[in-house]
Amino acid sequence: MIRAAIATILSTTLFAGALAFSAPAMAEAPAFGLPVECRVGETCFIQNYVDEDSGPGWRDHACGRLSYDGHDGTDFRLPDYTAMDKGVAVLAAAAGTVLRVRDGMEDVNVNVIGRDTVMKVGGGNAVIIDHGDGWQTAYLHMKRGSVAVTPGQRVEAGQRLGEVGLSGLTEFPHLHFGVRHNGAVVDPFVGQQPFTACGQPMKPLWNPATATALAYRPTAGLGVGFATSRIPEAEPARHGEFAGETLTRDSPMLVLWSDIMGVRDGDTQRVRIVDGDGRTLFDNSKGITGDKAAWFAYQGLKRPASGWPKGPYQGIVTLTRDGKTVVTLERRLEVR
Repeated sequence: MIRAAIATILSTTLFAGALAFSAPAMAEAPAFGLPVECRVGETCFIQNYVDEDSGPGWRDHACGRLSYDGHDGTDFRLPDYTAMDKGVAVLAAAAGTVLRVRDGMEDVNVNVIGRDTVMKVGGGNAVIIDHGDGWQTAYLHMKRGSVAVTPGQRVEAGQRLGEVGLSGLTEFPHLHFGVRHNGAVVDPFVGQQPFTACGQPMKPLWNPATATALAYRPTAGLGVGFATSRIPEAEPARHGEFAGETLTRDSPMLVLWSDIMGVRDGDTQRVRIVDGDGRTLFDNSKGITGDKAAWFAYQGLKRPASGWPKGPYQGIVTLTRDGKTVVTLERRLEVR
């Protein structure tokens, strides 16, 4: 997980020097719209919020764990690389003037190229917009070659700025959306008043429709699938390498993988595989230790000596918390 000092680099270097004026301390904030063209909770998810803990720990505005130490924006993640490749638009959250842009950086997981390679340009391909009265927004980690605006250009709310990418200091495709007023970080879920305690009244900066769409979701299922020829790993699965899996009588395995964000210590994951006659071939529950920003796991069977019985097969993954099901993922597998 990316740490505090790095989070500061992501936004500060892009915002720096942009405020050549003095704005009123209580200037009215813009009403921000959704900065990504997606269905939140279905085709995109908020992985991280602004860190509201002033100490070495972290907590989000709902006093949950969807943040990390020093994180200064809102991360709208895509479920996988396939969605990024298809193209998901980044949108101006409010009207304003483009201050700065950066493009040309490669879309690649930082764990592949190394953090030192991108540390000085951690925000990746980016757009910074000035909304007046000291308000600015940043749109980071955009896809290479997608930036569609230029410095000095006037943009309207909802106008396309580019696409969600994987550039800079990031481990998954997402848009880091940052808000600042007179250079200070503002959490759009809290508002201009400081965060002081769990449950305090909030004055979000989102417009009403966006605020409704952004209802807090601490946990979400990102993806699920079968693997029949090799053990699945997170990166290949997120690149769609198991999307076309089929099962033959002689396939060496029948493994169900899942990708879930916001897993909590004490959660239980249950994996079931059922054959075409409704018989349960596999049913196993596993307790999870420790909070997980993203939890990729797999369970399943080796080929029986007599070969696989007739299908199709149904895989079901459930995540339960305090006796309640919080995620259900299902996938059907046809037999070839």
